[in-house]
Amino acid sequence: MDNTYILLQHYWWFLVSLLGALLVFLLFVQGGQSLLYTIGKTELQQKMLLNSTGRKWEFTFTTLVTFGGAFFASFPLFYSTSFGGAYWVWMLILLCFVIQAVSYEYQAKKGNLLGKKTYQIFLMINGIAGPILLGTAVATFFNGAEFVVNKGQLTDITMPVISTWANPWHGLEAAIVFWNLCLGLAVFFLARALALLYFINNIDDTEVINRSRKQLIPETILFLVFFLLFVVHLMFTKGFAVNPETGEVFMQPYKYFINLIEMPAVLTVLVIGVISVLFGIGKTLLSAEWRKGIWFTGTGTVLTVLALLLCAGWNNTAYYPSIADLQSSLTIQNSSSSLFTLKVMSYVSIIVPFVLAYIFYAWRALDLHKINSKEMSDDKGHTY
Repeated sequence: MDNTYILLQHYWWFLVSLLGALLVFLLFVQGGQSLLYTIGKTELQQKMLLNSTGRKWEFTFTTLVTFGGAFFASFPLFYSTSFGGAYWVWMLILLCFVIQAVSYEYQAKKGNLLGKKTYQIFLMINGIAGPILLGTAVATFFNGAEFVVNKGQLTDITMPVISTWANPWHGLEAAIVFWNLCLGLAVFFLARALALLYFINNIDDTEVINRSRKQLIPETILFLVFFLLFVVHLMFTKGFAVNPETGEVFMQPYKYFINLIEMPAVLTVLVIGVISVLFGIGKTLLSAEWRKGIWFTGTGTVLTVLALLLCAGWNNTAYYPSIADLQSSLTIQNSSSSLFTLKVMSYVSIIVPFVLAYIFYAWRALDLHKINSKEMSDDKGHTY
């Protein structure tokens, strides 16, 4: 195989993994929604919380759409297999994000039919279901899903469908697999911990900050329990390895642990990421005056998730394994776009740093002044 083609396949898996990692970090918006009534004890405090996360929900939604678009463009067989086969999971995730957008825009409008409380309940549903469903969906990258790929069906005029799902649940079965649920719950409690750190950084209210610091302890403990369970299992379980010569998929003991050993740069990124996550949380808990934990824990989250996703796709690993038919498993080699497509898109990806710079600028402009009770009471400008 052309070395340029292999390089581009690895490059695009890196970009997709980076987008996935950024998405997990931005789920602090959902985490904040699930904490609305836990941290906000008064209507004014709830309004501050809603505006703190409400001014960032577009970033999360846009990243989700970009993540799906990048997958479609670079690895179209995954897109058709997962988004087309496990459609119930992805439809529920999309529904969660849609009701989020509707809730933020309409909850504060006078005369809305459903009432403010109903829209806040919608936000709570999104805050709980969104991260758990996304986490369980990502866990299938390591634990597999039930699908069959038959490229020969492209010649079938009556039904030219390459991939078929092997059960009638179409992705919902992933949520009842224990190890998938472990990652889903880890993402959920991480999102809540990130939200608490963001509240501490973004809101100027003593009661909200103190309550957030107190709530950070149980959220961190629960996150660590489920995350460590998943990672320890991942290091000791059999993984879906690929023979680079034949493309045959086979089960290899300690595959993901071996990936980290054979890719020391990825291992380094993982270690730095985990340390950053713990440092941001730890210093926030130990120092009553320190409020920058979100940036250390957020950066650590991106690095940790990036390293795990690279382990799922690099080093001759099937990133979307099939437990219904092992040889139907998807790899970055057998599911990618053509060399021409990847090459053209690589030129387009040069603008990504400029887009990130604009996002950073917009984020900083929104966070230039901390949210306080006076701003919420004045009703000047746009508030949720």
